[in-house]
Amino acid sequence: MQKRILGKSGLEVSALGLGCMGLSFGYGPATDKQHAIKLIRAAYDKGVTFFDTAEAYGPFANEELLGEALEPFRNDVVIATKFGFKEGKTALGTDSRPENIRAVAEAALKRLRTDVIDLFYQHRVDPNVPIEEVAGTVKELIKEGKVKYFGLSEAGVQTIRKAHAVQPVTALQSEYSLWWRDPEKEIIPTLEELGIGFVPFSPLGKGFLTGKIDESTTFDKNDFRNIVPRFSEENRKANQALVDLLGKIAKERNATAAQIALAWLLAQKPWIVPIPGTTKLHRLEENVGSAEITLSDDDLKEINEAVSKIEVQGARYPEQLQKMVGR
Repeated sequence: MQKRILGKSGLEVSALGLGCMGLSFGYGPATDKQHAIKLIRAAYDKGVTFFDTAEAYGPFANEELLGEALEPFRNDVVIATKFGFKEGKTALGTDSRPENIRAVAEAALKRLRTDVIDLFYQHRVDPNVPIEEVAGTVKELIKEGKVKYFGLSEAGVQTIRKAHAVQPVTALQSEYSLWWRDPEKEIIPTLEELGIGFVPFSPLGKGFLTGKIDESTTFDKNDFRNIVPRFSEENRKANQALVDLLGKIAKERNATAAQIALAWLLAQKPWIVPIPGTTKLHRLEENVGSAEITLSDDDLKEINEAVSKIEVQGARYPEQLQKMVGR
């Protein structure tokens, strides 16, 4: 697989990463451990060198899983993890106090079976701790050799600028896809100006853009999508138009809707590295195949024109979670 460099940092990763959250958290029961290890190692065999986790995924279980799965080839991969929630639990709210950042780093190193965290993201901006203090703490961890690069997740433009002035931000991780294009307004121009890479999560719209979800789909009782307005039955029905369009374009190019959605993201900027997640080996193969698809300027124009006529229905987060993004 081709490689990309995240912004001006020099951090080289595979053009597509693997978002590992869904193996342990967020989308129903955790995947069987041996199957999950097999999937992670299969991704590596297919050229994926960038793996994304967080202490909050489980909590802790996902880091432990990744640590075990990647141990045989630790030096050949880039592992990103995150700090910033009380006790690693999203329900308890944010905690980016310096002492917590340090404690999370030490614990994550053990769980990941490594002596350095390649990319350490603040999971969500903490309104109670100045971002300069957060960036300063990560800067110290970098000097101590425990962390290599600093990242932010779902941060707003002002926060990105303030953090970057203290410790260069290597990557911003936020949602971005054909059905959530808000970052194009302010975020992407800011990242381009500052030389920061962009790591879109949910590049397939939490599975919706694959075309495998419709109005009649039922999710596991523990599936996060049950509380997402965009996934209400009514909105799924309304948003089907976007999936139908992607399917039509994909068919013309002998690809799948998911592959077109990922290829579109890769075509936006050379420093964008999407991290689709999956629990299925055949989906992993499908996603990896998107890195081989090159969309021409005419293709991109056709997709943009067609998509601009469709208004996606429903918020991407329930209200209480929406308040935590873009700060």
